[in-house]
Amino acid sequence: MNNDSQHIREAKLACEVHTSAFLIDRIEQYARLMRMDRPIGTFLLLWPTLWALWIASAGSPDPAILLIFITGVFVMRSAGCVINDFADRDKDPYVERTKDRPLAAGRVSVAEALILFVTLCGVAFVLVLMLNTLAIYLALVGVFWTIVYPFMKRFVHFPQLFLGFAFSWGIPMAFAAQTGTVPALAWWILVANVFWVMVYDTLYAMADRKDDLAIGVKSTAILFGQHDRMMVGLCQIATLLLLVAVGIWQSLNSYYYGALVVAGALFLYQQWLIREREGAKCFQAFLNNTWVGAAIFLGLVLAYL
Repeated sequence: MNNDSQHIREAKLACEVHTSAFLIDRIEQYARLMRMDRPIGTFLLLWPTLWALWIASAGSPDPAILLIFITGVFVMRSAGCVINDFADRDKDPYVERTKDRPLAAGRVSVAEALILFVTLCGVAFVLVLMLNTLAIYLALVGVFWTIVYPFMKRFVHFPQLFLGFAFSWGIPMAFAAQTGTVPALAWWILVANVFWVMVYDTLYAMADRKDDLAIGVKSTAILFGQHDRMMVGLCQIATLLLLVAVGIWQSLNSYYYGALVVAGALFLYQQWLIREREGAKCFQAFLNNTWVGAAIFLGLVLAYL
């Protein structure tokens, strides 16, 4: 009898250990699918959203709205990564940099990925319900951009433009949430940010160009060809000029323009990095863009102080 009880306890313990290991593995794989180990995308989505909140509120955003948007950025970027990997599940295994992603490597099933995506969208929707009606309507459009972008690289040579709208949609939402309206200024900032997204996602695509050509994925890096550096430079200039116009429009002070000078210097550094079009250097230039967004945000904070 004692032996039977011992066996039962051992079996229960083994079952608990197995269950615990399974749950830990699932959490780890879902976290990787959401790119929690690679926060660069979250920052690139967060910076322009914060720009918009600071400008819309003249430097004093509503704390509750600020918290909702910061949380929402993390949730929607995670959702975007999941649906992106779902769309690329038959391509990623053939790209050196993406072949080990959970969905591509078979460590997460398609059903699990879709359930995770729907769950994240549900969390984001709950957050949006705390905002006003206009922000809610705009959020629905934002979900559209999130879903559409990953599939565009199969059909058009400029999927970066669609990503630009997806990564810029927090701008009109921020104005709507903070002021109840979306003025022309918000769309001006959005266009500036779309050009910036074209910059850094073209750099990202330049790092993968050889693999993308082999598997038939389209990108601006392939579209621009030997003119890629020039086109990236033109988009960098357009970004800065539009942001200068925003500063003039809002009568911002020298702190803001100083931040734009820093951003311009970082753009020049990125051009130097990609001068030989080496994949690793192009990816480094892509990563460098988080400092561009951070510099501009710091300039706005100081300008409004």
